[in-house]
Amino acid sequence: MLRDKAGERRVVRSRLAVVSVILVLVFGAILGRVAYLQIVEHEQLTKRSQDNRIRLAPVDATRGLILDRSGQTLAENRPAFSLTIVPEQVADMDALLSELDALIDISEAERAAFAEARARSRSFQEIPLRLQLSEETVAELAINRHRFPGVEVRPRLARHYPYGQVGAHVVGYVGRINERELRQGDPNQYRSTSLTGKAGIERFYEPRLQGKLGIEHIETNALGRSIATLERRPPTPGEDIQLTLDIELQRLAEETLGDYRGAIVALDPRDGSILALASRPRFDPNALSRGIDQDTLDALNRDVTQPLFNRAIAGRYPPGSVVKPFLGLAGAAGGHINPNETLYCNGTFQLPNVSRVWRDWKPEGHGHVDLTQSVAQSCDIYFYELANDMGINAMHEWMSRFGYGQATGIDLPGERAGVMPSRAWKRETRGEPWYTGETINTGIGQGFTLATPIQMATSTALIANRGRPIRPQLLADREALSLGPTIEPVELADEAYWQHAWNGMIETVHGRRGTARRLGADLDFRMAGKTGTAQVVGIAQDEEYDEETLDARFHDHALFTAFAPVKDPRIAVAVVVENGGSGSQTAAPMAKTVIEAWLSRTDG
Repeated sequence: MLRDKAGERRVVRSRLAVVSVILVLVFGAILGRVAYLQIVEHEQLTKRSQDNRIRLAPVDATRGLILDRSGQTLAENRPAFSLTIVPEQVADMDALLSELDALIDISEAERAAFAEARARSRSFQEIPLRLQLSEETVAELAINRHRFPGVEVRPRLARHYPYGQVGAHVVGYVGRINERELRQGDPNQYRSTSLTGKAGIERFYEPRLQGKLGIEHIETNALGRSIATLERRPPTPGEDIQLTLDIELQRLAEETLGDYRGAIVALDPRDGSILALASRPRFDPNALSRGIDQDTLDALNRDVTQPLFNRAIAGRYPPGSVVKPFLGLAGAAGGHINPNETLYCNGTFQLPNVSRVWRDWKPEGHGHVDLTQSVAQSCDIYFYELANDMGINAMHEWMSRFGYGQATGIDLPGERAGVMPSRAWKRETRGEPWYTGETINTGIGQGFTLATPIQMATSTALIANRGRPIRPQLLADREALSLGPTIEPVELADEAYWQHAWNGMIETVHGRRGTARRLGADLDFRMAGKTGTAQVVGIAQDEEYDEETLDARFHDHALFTAFAPVKDPRIAVAVVVENGGSGSQTAAPMAKTVIEAWLSRTDG
């Protein structure tokens, strides 16, 4: 059979034409796609390429310092060494941690923090295991370095508190950031290994102290490992914080409390500047910032003395007789008493048709007393009568105006409001009606009434200022906080009522029959004060309080509030001594020590 060469050539040419068209179309598509990528998508693809090649690494900022009013450093940053681990370089993490534990004794808290940070980090990133190493540990690790691949000792800045326990409740401490804090925090300030304020000023002013993270542009290989640093944006250091606190007065106040549990608050009544805010027992902020094991932390939390508890702002106590100048003011301003008229105190008080007898702290009574002497001698009977005449709702209204039952707004975390009871309060909180006998107890600062030492000091400043309220503040730069008082100015129909309250408090210290007269015997200035003794346990009306036979835990609390000098008040103080017994014998001398120390310095 003869071949059709012409036909075959036509078939070949047609097939070649089809293939050529396909090739042209494919090549055209490729050129079109390249052109699209190079022209249209150029900017986006360039960025994506850079993202694959360049990793952004955060750089920690230097934390701001905390200073007292004279510039003494209360919290600083010191060079230290930390122990870090790169997980991807460790074949068996459990085995490594066991070996390290035998060498440096790793705590459960450190293991937990390491595991939490590891879960939030990439395998090539260094994760801290211990934040601060001793020189001995650094030397031991250097000798044994060959045994621990992936383990590094890195220099860093560690938080340090030069005054140790002094002022610990005010300054606070820092610790590793947790998952919740990291989620809530500013991403420009924190990473998974950051430290953050946990208490005190460190916590309250955390955003200002922390600073802003810096950024390093690091070139990486295909596996994500660093090759070189291409660019670095330095971090923004945190702000330094200067406080109104005087660290030497703070030290004195804490030493004055001695082994007692309690608090001393000293402030300037003119502007609310906190001079000292002492709470005992204390704790070591350096130990907490370095990281302590869980057993030690649990022991601190279980300790019945509660060393981590800031009694100055969160301890709530029956204020006892320190409320009497305020109730006297309320009674006079509300028309319930004439401050110049006298009442005869025979040592007992009874309500009509009620068998219960309320007794004065002085069994034989005080005789004839007016408002000034009832405050000076702390006559309970006078204020039982006044409370019964006013009624609980009027007492609640007036005492709230003086700041009782409210938080002061101090710039510290954890402040608790006190309690100034009323009929509505008891119904809402306890579901019970109010009884007249409870009104009587409220008249001497007992019953349901509770106040914090900072609130007592702030209210004392209100009397010193004759009704002008202040807001207690630790930040020296008042304009930066710009917060006003939490209560309105107290205006009375007759300004002379303020003088009656002043006279009662002055007579308490300098009067012949004042409850703190021993205090004023050798003073070089005039002080206005008020003693208080608050029952911890109730005593039946047919029994007597016997401190010698009563367990120390049930001894009365001792209280004293004061301002000085009378002519130009420059310091107001509140002292609460748990189970301290008599306010005049225990708390008042402590206040005198603090006031004298401050005035001797400021007078000079």
